[in-house]
Amino acid sequence: MEATELSGTDPRAGLHGADLDEANMMNIRYSVTMLWIRPAAIFLVLSFSPGCGDRGAALPAVNPAAPTIRLTSAAFTEGGMIPREFTCDGADRSPPLEWSGVPQTARSLVLICDDPDALGGTWSHWVLYDLAPSITALDEGVAADLVATLEPRTGVQQPKLTVSQGRNDFGKIGYGGPCPPRGVHRYFFRLYALDQRTELAPGATRKAVFKAIEGHILAEGHLMGKYAR
Repeated sequence: MEATELSGTDPRAGLHGADLDEANMMNIRYSVTMLWIRPAAIFLVLSFSPGCGDRGAALPAVNPAAPTIRLTSAAFTEGGMIPREFTCDGADRSPPLEWSGVPQTARSLVLICDDPDALGGTWSHWVLYDLAPSITALDEGVAADLVATLEPRTGVQQPKLTVSQGRNDFGKIGYGGPCPPRGVHRYFFRLYALDQRTELAPGATRKAVFKAIEGHILAEGHLMGKYAR
């Protein structure tokens, strides 16, 4: 009986029957495993990257006796689902917001939107500050500018007002809507009335704004909405 010559280039040469089936199964298992591991590894690297800025910055202290601002939206109710158009799966426009109960002594307002359910720490979606206390609402779709111009919501002619916007954890200026990798996440819109302006330059992070308003909060209110993918 002649000896079978084995190839030096094919590691499976000389395998027959059950041995060949087992080798094929091992290759398939390896391929499937890498399909799961590679995306997960990339996601973890991005989530814990130091470039994310102020992930997990603690909320500023608020006096328990401070008045509560009533913050609402025509797009969703407290604890309700945020419509797709205000998320990364839609037009990614900021939702309409209205509020009342701002103290007359307030000198400016700050609005923050964040996701405390994000992997690796709270994710910042919107940082807006030095908003005039006379403003009681924001229309949907605030422009993603460092200094955004707000249209007056009255028929009486008056100067247009502006507001500074910071950089969110997507690395962009202005609003970045809900975009969870999977499951249900909560999104808090937090409004703070302050006894002074922050005087921060446009483009500040959530952490920098929270540091600037510490000890200057007169009242606070929040609205929580959910989104799932």
